[in-house]
Amino acid sequence: MTLLGAHAEPTPERLLFLWNIFEGVPKFYRDCYEQGGLAAGRRDLLERAFFLSSSPLRTEADNWFLKELHGRYDVVLKYVARHSGCLHGDLIQHVREMSPETGEQVGGYLKVLMERYQLIERRQPIFAKPSSKGGRYYLTDNFLRAWLAALANPIQALHFAPVARLIEQADDRLAEIEGGSLEKLVATLYEERSRKGVGDVALTSRIRGFWDRSDTEIDLVALSESDRRIRFGSCKRSADRLVSDISVLDGHVSRFLATHRRYADWRIEKVSIAPSIAPEIRARLQAAGHIAQDLTDLTADFH
Repeated sequence: MTLLGAHAEPTPERLLFLWNIFEGVPKFYRDCYEQGGLAAGRRDLLERAFFLSSSPLRTEADNWFLKELHGRYDVVLKYVARHSGCLHGDLIQHVREMSPETGEQVGGYLKVLMERYQLIERRQPIFAKPSSKGGRYYLTDNFLRAWLAALANPIQALHFAPVARLIEQADDRLAEIEGGSLEKLVATLYEERSRKGVGDVALTSRIRGFWDRSDTEIDLVALSESDRRIRFGSCKRSADRLVSDISVLDGHVSRFLATHRRYADWRIEKVSIAPSIAPEIRARLQAAGHIAQDLTDLTADFH
């Protein structure tokens, strides 16, 4: 947010847009700034950073991430990029349908991508045993995810379609994956705030999500063992969806507590999070007993 304040309008939406692509890598922001794109609109920024012949990031994914792979893992990587948090069975089925000759090797491919290249991680729901079969797969790097899910195909089609249409397509696809990036950004901000002693939750473990076979799905679970407090978070790219999600989150939390009874006498908090939350929506969330937080709230102490 400090960098944006120095070179662009530091809106929460811009912060999420840039985080979704660049995460916290200084080089990417510098390259974008040198092209005059850091303060530009979304599509202008994409054109300058990726779609011009002189764009500095046009070949970055190939140079940084994919060159050594020689295309061997493309089907796996692209599916995980476009279906962040996918299950093992869904990944296997997709690969077998798209590339039958690769299907029998998915397990080995995943092992290489996770252990050797560290491009994919398998996350377990909070409190799950490491051996649990309920893990989900995610790309570890925002830039690679944005490239494979949204940017690669439009850029490869530059010789066959109007540039404006391809940039629009890339922007739309980036918007689709911003929800997952918001969860990652919020977890990062919570942990950094706790580390610096400026947050409203003194974390005692990393923030993780929770899911189970009964369709319980919670974006973020934050634990503070020291004051016996547990916070459940719902992240939405659009604040309007937070209001309709109130009863949904309440139901997920109730099912979680019914399963994990040891937290029944803890202080239970529910937080609804979006990039920006208007006062009227904030009031409705608070009236329902939810804490309302947006990216302005979560970055205020870092200025």
